[in-house]
Amino acid sequence: MTNAVIENILTRRSVRAFQEKPIDRETIETLLQCAVHAPSAMNRQTWHFSAVLNREKIQKLAAAMGKALGSPAYNLYCPAALIIPSNETGLIKTWDNACALENIFLAAHSLGIASVWINQASDTCDDPGVRAVLTELGVPEGHAVYGMAALGYAAAEPKPVDKKYPVTIIE
Repeated sequence: MTNAVIENILTRRSVRAFQEKPIDRETIETLLQCAVHAPSAMNRQTWHFSAVLNREKIQKLAAAMGKALGSPAYNLYCPAALIIPSNETGLIKTWDNACALENIFLAAHSLGIASVWINQASDTCDDPGVRAVLTELGVPEGHAVYGMAALGYAAAEPKPVDKKYPVTIIE
């Protein structure tokens, strides 16, 4: 019972090493369209998406986050692109951004682009140094970052991963 969508879901893997090859703007715009078509609480769509294609700016954010984390070598895995969903604070907004990120990851995989979820932004977005860079990158004031999508072409083929199947079906 497999179709192309299910196959895409079952074969997507997180990738943490990327090639230097850039991702074209048209592809990023397609991924952003997929993001905004994710479900949001009562269709309020209170999110904002900042797409960063400039590696120097990505590394500036990585350096600020590394400083806030006490990890100076932090580099966000040196992606070709970074999509930063942000939203007003609140639990439901977190879920909205998670849905948008999943759409980005699955769409990227279907286009041959590797990805990984960056979750350290949720711990550092209120740090003044990180907040200053996020503002430079278009993240609205008053918005929190709950996760980011690091994107690029995989440096190596991801290895298959055994997934646990902790499921109960009651009939």
